[in-house]
Amino acid sequence: MTTSEATRANELVGAVTGLRDAVAASSLPLHTPGQGQGQAVRRELIHQLDDYVIPRLRSIDAPLLAVVGGSTGAGKSTLVNSIVGSVVSKSGVLRPTTTSPVLVHHPDDKRWFADQRILPTLSRVTGSPGEETQPGTVRLVESASLPAGMALLDAPDIDSVVQANRELANQLLAAADLWLFVTTAARYADAVPWDLLRTAAERGTSVAIVLDRIAPESVEEIRPHLAGMLREQGLPTAPIFTVPETELTRDGSLPPEAMGRLRAWLDALASDSRARAVVVSQTLKGAMGSLSGRTDALVSASIEQDRAAEGLLRATDESYGAATQGVKDGMTDGTLLRGEVLARWQEFVGTGEFFRQVESTLSKWRDRVTAAIKGQPAPAEDLGEALQSGVANLLVSHASAAAADTARAWRRLPGGETLVASYPELAKPSPDLVPRVEALVREWQGEVFDIVRSEGGNRRTNARIAAYGVNGIGLFLMLVSFAATGGLTGAEVGIAGGTSVLAQRVLEAIFGDQAVREMAAKARKSLLARVEDLYAVEQSRYAEALASLGDTTGQSATLARAATRVREVAA
Repeated sequence: MTTSEATRANELVGAVTGLRDAVAASSLPLHTPGQGQGQAVRRELIHQLDDYVIPRLRSIDAPLLAVVGGSTGAGKSTLVNSIVGSVVSKSGVLRPTTTSPVLVHHPDDKRWFADQRILPTLSRVTGSPGEETQPGTVRLVESASLPAGMALLDAPDIDSVVQANRELANQLLAAADLWLFVTTAARYADAVPWDLLRTAAERGTSVAIVLDRIAPESVEEIRPHLAGMLREQGLPTAPIFTVPETELTRDGSLPPEAMGRLRAWLDALASDSRARAVVVSQTLKGAMGSLSGRTDALVSASIEQDRAAEGLLRATDESYGAATQGVKDGMTDGTLLRGEVLARWQEFVGTGEFFRQVESTLSKWRDRVTAAIKGQPAPAEDLGEALQSGVANLLVSHASAAAADTARAWRRLPGGETLVASYPELAKPSPDLVPRVEALVREWQGEVFDIVRSEGGNRRTNARIAAYGVNGIGLFLMLVSFAATGGLTGAEVGIAGGTSVLAQRVLEAIFGDQAVREMAAKARKSLLARVEDLYAVEQSRYAEALASLGDTTGQSATLARAATRVREVAA
């Protein structure tokens, strides 16, 4: 290998390793329509990159690995034992038979398979075929009867009743330089094998077919049909070897004459380094070519995840945006001047007779209020509590509605239902919302009182403030802040209207009309800012629930860049 070829090989290994890292770092946590397929593609990519592409790129001269795969009872283990000339893989009538893969290699090739170069997730064990092996292992068997330069791997059944066996069989087939696919005359048209053979064609994997246990008189009928099916599935050059139905030898092997053509082909392949290189090159090229399309599928699944997350967050924004707007409307539509607040206001200014004098002059309003205050202590504390309770109820009710609306929307959106099920508390406000709201309103009321104090710019203004008290004037300012009556009907309109007009006229007499408008606007703005902060904290719970699944930001772009890099280097 020249220096430039070595440099290019290293660049390719680096690019493919970078793709592998990007795929391994990816995640598809949201339950979206494409999640299952995306996760399957991700697993397949990692397995093929780890088990075949990267180790083969790093060790291009390693022995050719032929994986013997097929359906239950097709005779894979018997075929392997017959090729090797000794019992290296257990076979029998019980199904499933091969539960742990068996890798047979020439003693001179031990160094290629003893470490984790290929199949790094499987532990290496040795021992006789009859010994029990644990799941997650591959049993290594040395055999001098197998030519150096080629190894055989007997895989579990591709249609095993045990799911773990099926998954392992698929993983092992993806690690092969050559698929030696074993089927029978009775089962060669089954759906499961052809699904895998189509995968082999898509990935450019070298495939050879062994048609096992076929009656001699059926060969001329079945072989052409099988060849036609292979052409239709994109495998026109796959050789077909027939093994006639015959009696096994005493040790359970096929007689030499039954597998003469297959054995000769394997021996020729093992002894011809150029022929092996062609097979390896074809499969490696096919595997490299398939990386782009499969990565694209993972990119699409990642984009779907991003859109699902964006949809969930958008639904949250809409719910809490509506809640904030609801509070804003409630501050100006007369909602806060209903019921308890009206009753406490009447107590504050005196009797109901007062409201019949709304049309009187400002001096009469002021005198009436002053007289009421001097005649007996005004229940300002009750009015303040009523206002505080009204504002708090408004904030809590809209926060509760936002939580319920968000949970309802999430249940309808991709990925949301599972999250709500995992975090049922998201359907309700935070447990400590009420005390936080009460504290917020108290702080806001304190700020309103501070606004009143800060506006006392001269002796006359301070004297007028003192006549009503800071708290009393502050309550007037709160009422003016909630002055509109759009949400009230009937008698409430007149009463609330009189309430707000009276409070505003008194404040204007003390501070001036422009100052009153500015003070009311400042009070409303302050309350709304506090509400927005409160709801932002409530809303953050949903973002935190999403974040708990893992950060997929930029994942699709990272995968796309890694795949592009592989294509550029491999071109």
